[in-house]
Amino acid sequence: LAMAKAMSENNFKIKATCAARTKIEDIEPIADVVQKTGVPIEVYAFIGSSPIRLFAENWSVDTLRKHIEAAVSFGVKEGLDVCLVTEDTTRSRPDTLDSLFRLAIDLGAKRLCLCDTVGHATPEGITNLFDWTEGLLRSLNVDIKLDWHGHNDRGLGVSNSLHAIVAGADRVHGTALGIGERVGNAAMDQILLNLKLLGEWEPSVTMLRRYCEVAAEACNVDLAYNYPMAGRDAFRTAT
Repeated sequence: LAMAKAMSENNFKIKATCAARTKIEDIEPIADVVQKTGVPIEVYAFIGSSPIRLFAENWSVDTLRKHIEAAVSFGVKEGLDVCLVTEDTTRSRPDTLDSLFRLAIDLGAKRLCLCDTVGHATPEGITNLFDWTEGLLRSLNVDIKLDWHGHNDRGLGVSNSLHAIVAGADRVHGTALGIGERVGNAAMDQILLNLKLLGEWEPSVTMLRRYCEVAAEACNVDLAYNYPMAGRDAFRTAT
């Protein structure tokens, strides 16, 4: 609520999203914040979809469908834009994803988020996943946006995000300095730096270094001396 109020009061030109489990009790507070502030907030409703997650939770695909039906229906009824986030998409079965994606789209979801939750994917795998998903969307003749959410367990977080953009992602996710679970997420600052150098990002990036410094201070994370762009040795050369 405080963040949404700050966005409204300062006229920030950014869009807000909020993660939620595919549970009505997680989405109700988001709808409440929207009502109190007038700030639109997209709901990113997530649920694990890979075989290992189903085994660990003792879930079936029907369980997933019931959760998705309740959550997406409620969000759409409240006037919220909903994105279905299938956790661990890169290790999920195509027939499972087909069932879940079709259901979410039928219920009114506007986006699908393809996730590499444990940093498992390679660039080739990302291309295959997006090709498969885009083929499904073409067969349904629907205009659904695609997100990519990647982690850095194999050290491929940033490169995978760039490959996802080439493969068709409308939006990619990142965090400041790549801070996140285990070895972290794709680094937002490095994604933006590379897009700028590739000529694909028009806005100025002159504040990116300060962004990194503020994030490091706020999160009590050491900024490595050799961190790209923001580390103290980033532009130092020697013979």
